[in-house]
Amino acid sequence: MLWPAKSLLTLITFCGLLLLTHLVPALKDYRLMDWRTVPSLLDFVSRTRSANPESDEQLRLRPDTDALRQSKYPIEDDHHDLDRFYQSLHRVEGGEGVVRILHYGDSPTTADMITGDVRALLQKRFGDAGHGFFLIAKPWAWYSHHGLEIHGDGWFIDPVNQSSVKDGLFGLGGVSFRGAAGSTATIVLKGGGHHVLEVAYLRQPGGGQFRVEAGGVPLGWVNTNSSELGSGFKEFQVDPAHREFTIRTLGGPVRIFGARLERKVPGVVYNSLGVNGAYVSVLARLMSETHWTEQLRHYRPDLVIINYGTNESAYPQFVDTASAKELREVVRRLRVAVPGASILLMSPMDRGQRMAGGEIGTVPTIPRLVAIQQRVAHETGSAFFNTFAAMGGVGTMGRWYEAEPRLVGADFMHPMPAGAKIVGGLLYQALMDGYVKYKLRLIQSQRLALNSSRPGPGGQ
Repeated sequence: MLWPAKSLLTLITFCGLLLLTHLVPALKDYRLMDWRTVPSLLDFVSRTRSANPESDEQLRLRPDTDALRQSKYPIEDDHHDLDRFYQSLHRVEGGEGVVRILHYGDSPTTADMITGDVRALLQKRFGDAGHGFFLIAKPWAWYSHHGLEIHGDGWFIDPVNQSSVKDGLFGLGGVSFRGAAGSTATIVLKGGGHHVLEVAYLRQPGGGQFRVEAGGVPLGWVNTNSSELGSGFKEFQVDPAHREFTIRTLGGPVRIFGARLERKVPGVVYNSLGVNGAYVSVLARLMSETHWTEQLRHYRPDLVIINYGTNESAYPQFVDTASAKELREVVRRLRVAVPGASILLMSPMDRGQRMAGGEIGTVPTIPRLVAIQQRVAHETGSAFFNTFAAMGGVGTMGRWYEAEPRLVGADFMHPMPAGAKIVGGLLYQALMDGYVKYKLRLIQSQRLALNSSRPGPGGQ
């Protein structure tokens, strides 16, 4: 039986495009398939299976997981920049306040991988103060936030690095949502209730209106019309029993940046701020500094994590000539906007590639980029976490790809959920190691202060 001519032609064209990216060197960054992996589909040799591969990998990387002992790959913080963050954690551990963390990253964090794992661990230890910030619709099909279901309809969605809108106004999370009458966003909570729902939007001349509902009942409406452009925030008190919220545009142009859910209890809020394809220039150049400053000051972070590098690693010239300058600019902007916040530069994970011999090695730019970020952290007085080294260094993605089940996808770049859980656990452990050391220094300083206040021999 012959295939239909159109179907056969489509198949031939598709295969031709796949081959073209391998035949033309200039198109190498657009390759969708590594043909050398095809034989592995026919490889039925049984590999040792594990019921819990992420635990096995954690044990290999960190046989000693006692938080009271020094991490093999601790956070580098010679200037004690994280002390302000640790001080906030200490207050929360005593039952007071909320610690807010902003984690900027690239594609893995758009699905709340790594970030969701760290959030769960911190909230388990210090208290759950809510989901924090999230986008109101899916800019990418895989976008998610653990514990939430998000459905949007009728929005023009503009990620900061893929937008025809060039004004730099993209809110906290780097995405804006433009809607007219009838655009809706529905958020469904899978777990416990919250006390506060806040919507972040753009105040603008001629702006329209939107309404916020809980379980179909209106909570209030917002008029976004303003004489000049600016950040707008509207907070609604909600019943903890409510599990479903809807944002509905009523008329006129409306531009929304995201929403925030929090509880009025002590604990941690860990905001996952991933943008697909993001790189350090997103924060250094593409986001308006004035607007981003407004956003940062409103959300009052205790810690800001900058976690880029995977996408930059495909461009050696950028890595070697521009990445350090761009990263310094991000730190400068943060120091101006939120001088009381701690800053942690978090290196990219390993990124694998097929080598000449067929094995999976590390992209050569990754170690260089990690070293650059480490140097910038030291120069700017920021903390640094070497994700690349902590997860195993050169060749890690190859080992993870050969694991059963696999811990990384076939692009040797994006972790599977089990792999992301490992990275999240390593970051959490490093933060807790630093926190324990902070408390030990605090105890020692208090003891010294107490001893110095005591009268000496013969004193009154």
